[in-house]
Amino acid sequence: MTTSLGRLVFNRHTLLAFAAGVALCGGVVALAQSAGAGMHAFHHGAMMSGNPADMAAHLDQVVKHLYVEINASDAQKAQIDPLVKQAVDDLAPLHSQAGSAHAQFVRAFTQDPIDRNSLEAARETHMQLADQASRRIAQLVGDVGSALTPAQRQKVADHLQQMHGMHGGTTPVN
Repeated sequence: MTTSLGRLVFNRHTLLAFAAGVALCGGVVALAQSAGAGMHAFHHGAMMSGNPADMAAHLDQVVKHLYVEINASDAQKAQIDPLVKQAVDDLAPLHSQAGSAHAQFVRAFTQDPIDRNSLEAARETHMQLADQASRRIAQLVGDVGSALTPAQRQKVADHLQQMHGMHGGTTPVN
């Protein structure tokens, strides 16, 4: 369990940010309620596989599903699709960087004695990567939100609130 802590911290922050951003533009379920909560896998692991092709295919399905739910126009779809694709492309390299930080974390943890300085360096790297992902997702959310009507944004928010509640969340979105 402890050897996976580094991966959970990075994946938790990165995927939470990624899922929240894509959810606002495409209806993906939020992964977790807060930084202190455990990570929740969803959609049969498609997002957790780390395979960019799997993640892109899954997100494409989810976005199409949400388009139906919010009755998105063709013009909105044409505006949103490239935003999501660009965000996926921008965020994909963070995954491999996280793999390197995770390997550093595991090496530090398994040394005798434990290399606390390396543990801290890996933690800092994870946090920096999560911050980068969070910033990119905030940009995506703003861009996509600008393409939606207030009523459509409310539908997405309602959907997120419902899904958030399924994962133990209690904070209202609206």
